Amino acid sequence: MSFIGEAVLTVSVELLIEKLASEGLELFTRHEKLRADFIKWKGMLEMIQAVLADAEDRQTKDKAVKKWLDNLQNLAYDAEDVLDELETEALRRELLLQEPPAPYQPSTSTSKFRKIIPTCCTNFSPRSIQFESKMVSKIEEVTARLQSIISTQKDLLTMKNVISDGKSRINVGQRLPTTSLVNEAEVYGREKDKEAIVELLLRDDSRADDGFSVISIKGLGGVGKTTLAQLVYQDDRVQRHFQIKSWTCVFEDFDVFRVSKLILNSIASDQCTDKDDLNLLQEKLKKQLSGKKFLVVLDDVWNENYNSWRALSCPFGAGAFGSKIVVTHRNQGVAETMRAVSTKTLKELSDDDCLRVLIQHSLGARDFNIPQSLKEVAEKIVKKCKGLPLAAKTLGGLLRGKDDLNDWEFVLNANIWDLQEDKCDIVPALRVSYHFLPPQLKQCFAYFSLFPKDYDFQEEEIILLWTAEGFLDQEYNGRKMEDLGREFVRELHSRSLVQQSSKNASRFVMHDLINDLSRWAAGELYFRIEDTLAGENRQKFSQSLRHFSYIHGEYDGKKRLKSVSDVERLRTFLPVNLSDYRRNYLAWSVLQRLLNLPRLRVFSLHGYHISKLPNEIGNLKHLRFLNLSRTNIQILPESINSLYNLHTILLEDCRRLKKLCKNMGNLMKLHHLRNPNVHSLEEMPKGFGKLTCLLTLSRFVVGKDSGSGLRELKSLMHLQGTLQISKLENVKDVGDASEAQLNTKPDFKIEIRVLDMLKPHQKLEELTIAGYGGTKFPT
Repeated sequence: MSFIGEAVLTVSVELLIEKLASEGLELFTRHEKLRADFIKWKGMLEMIQAVLADAEDRQTKDKAVKKWLDNLQNLAYDAEDVLDELETEALRRELLLQEPPAPYQPSTSTSKFRKIIPTCCTNFSPRSIQFESKMVSKIEEVTARLQSIISTQKDLLTMKNVISDGKSRINVGQRLPTTSLVNEAEVYGREKDKEAIVELLLRDDSRADDGFSVISIKGLGGVGKTTLAQLVYQDDRVQRHFQIKSWTCVFEDFDVFRVSKLILNSIASDQCTDKDDLNLLQEKLKKQLSGKKFLVVLDDVWNENYNSWRALSCPFGAGAFGSKIVVTHRNQGVAETMRAVSTKTLKELSDDDCLRVLIQHSLGARDFNIPQSLKEVAEKIVKKCKGLPLAAKTLGGLLRGKDDLNDWEFVLNANIWDLQEDKCDIVPALRVSYHFLPPQLKQCFAYFSLFPKDYDFQEEEIILLWTAEGFLDQEYNGRKMEDLGREFVRELHSRSLVQQSSKNASRFVMHDLINDLSRWAAGELYFRIEDTLAGENRQKFSQSLRHFSYIHGEYDGKKRLKSVSDVERLRTFLPVNLSDYRRNYLAWSVLQRLLNLPRLRVFSLHGYHISKLPNEIGNLKHLRFLNLSRTNIQILPESINSLYNLHTILLEDCRRLKKLCKNMGNLMKLHHLRNPNVHSLEEMPKGFGKLTCLLTLSRFVVGKDSGSGLRELKSLMHLQGTLQISKLENVKDVGDASEAQLNTKPDFKIEIRVLDMLKPHQKLEELTIAGYGGTKFPT
């Protein structure tokens, strides 16, 4: 069972309040009734904000509160869609006023008259009247649902301040404090890691500013950080080397007074009294450490507050040269805050070592001398553990003393997340990583549930998807959404929730059990069909479903996708292609049904063998992300120009693509048009220079009379990355190249493959080409 995070809902509610005051709604807030409705919305949303903390506390025990939160989450999505529709319509009307008069219209007087018409007067067209009538009905429905939620709230919840730091107070499982004791005979595969840390501890070096040095052990939950610290702490060489040793389990609450008292109590228990304040505690601790070489282990630290660390570490400076602090943690920010001189990132165990752990804790054996039938199942169980010794230990504990094959197969087929928490330590150990994420990162993390296990993803890929879903919409000191997305990916990496891929250093991957954690966090709002689960293909989906993904099949037809094409509120349709070399087919009838899902924001047909896209694509007014890469599409339908919210169009490796829309000038929010390897593309459409938000453009094809010329590049001031310009033979005026002003584009690499087109006169004696960055000349 998953639980809706108060922090995630806080972000949703805050975003709604921000949207109510946005410029995009200004046209409609002139309408007296709509303005009054939006004022009501704002007041009710602020009342809801005040009780979210209480709801978070109680949802695990009170089904009525859980249902209230479910209803609120669905309402937040629906209200956002309503506001998005209004903003889109306002933009449509604004663009309509900017259009030049049609050729048959008389002279410029009509144009001048049109320009002085107030924007609000465009309401008088039949289309506008029909739209506003429909929206009034939707707004009334949302208002009624908000009032119902407020009414229920009064009976269920009390007023509490909303947590601002995003830390959830859900009980993540009462964990026992760790100790320094360890049974070394039950530990496998950590010999080299132990020696590396011991070697660092035995070095008598220290930073002059602090008088001690910090060594950190980093890794994801359950990988064995505490066990490694215990092995090091109990090593005979370490015991002899340090005069004073202290082990303290810190946990999430980095209370300087509490931790100082624990350290003092561990080295001089007779010095601790209940009357001590922080000053007295630290004076006593400093006295105990003064002039002595000490080792302090701080296990399971989450603190990234520099001032808190400085306050705790004040007494440590009194120690002798060569004193050490060992800290175990999941977040890289902990090591940076404590200025660790060395960080050991702990990797997962090999399958053989994991198997030894499993057999040790299940059958008490220290070798593989077990029945072959059990060994075969054990090897499969180990695959589920993915190198996490805590998972192997937990599953081994469930099989303690059991040698019946049926028991082992039950554990093999069981979902770790369905096991009782009092018997399964791995669930609370991993869940705490999620609960202490900041609010914005929680929704970004849940999005990974759409990707299959072992999927290597590119940083830019996930950032574009997050952007399309609105996860990066909040104001962050004027930074670009793309920069914020990169920061979020790095933060998840620093918290050990994503890892660098071992196959490709430019990609990331998520551990299988962390992927399970993301699915738990995503709840019923997300669903991923596994390629091999035929039973799921016929599943009836809840109308609450918003985000859907599946692994490409060779032929995806009605049987597999009919149910999801009926989910009217769906926002994400994301097929995941695991191979770029396999042909995939999508039934035409399914494609047509998908284009009737009006709330789609992410729509991908990547890798499908389709040659055309129905004009009904223009119905997807909320669409932000369109991926047609590796399809056989030849012409983009003209209706795409009416998708005013489009942020990203991917056309990578569309080798048969000949034409874009005749006009793309309405796509004023477009940031990314990625079209490498579109060798059949004839030209860019006219008016391409209106796309002034473009950040990336892979290929610009100079047009003839009906297409865009080089001058259009002048207004694309934000382009970055690599641009390939082709068909320069279509340039009729040398001034066009100068007008393009490519030298003003920051961080920009340009490849102009046109030297083959240059045909100098045979009598030309000298040709000078300056600034050419190529490695060879054409013959």
